[in-house]
Amino acid sequence: MANLLTIIRALLSIPTAVAVLQGYYTVALVLTLLCALSDFLDGWIARFSGDRTNLGKLLDPFADKVFIMVVLVALVDADRVSSLPVILLLIRELGVSLLRAFVASQGLLMEASHLGKIKTFLEFTSLAFILYGLPVGIYLLWISVIFAYVSAYEYIRAYVNLSTLTGRASGRD
Repeated sequence: MANLLTIIRALLSIPTAVAVLQGYYTVALVLTLLCALSDFLDGWIARFSGDRTNLGKLLDPFADKVFIMVVLVALVDADRVSSLPVILLLIRELGVSLLRAFVASQGLLMEASHLGKIKTFLEFTSLAFILYGLPVGIYLLWISVIFAYVSAYEYIRAYVNLSTLTGRASGRD
């Protein structure tokens, strides 16, 4: 059930972006709030039902990235957001995704960090404010960029510590 909610969240990026591009910001706002709620619910369901899977641990942050980045690109196209924070977030997201994929190729799993979850919360919140037309959304977006890079550093540090402990960074198995 939790993974289904996660997949639906990623898929909802398309109608949300279309709503933004068509100027239906209230529809986009409602879809964004539903996606933010689904992000909370899928984690809650997985934890309390004991249904936490490795697939879910990988899929959840991926769905968040897809939704947030697709909607942000639509907001850039609609001239509601500057491209610079979106580019910075995209670079960070691709870098962290590459690191996670590399770690996974070594048979390990790198879960979302606490700072990464705060970043995602800030991103969803900034999207909601931007879609509602409140300027504070842009400031929150920039704060989420800061959290994005601090959490990326945390992921890199965790990988270095993990690879030092397991000897995997140097190819020793």
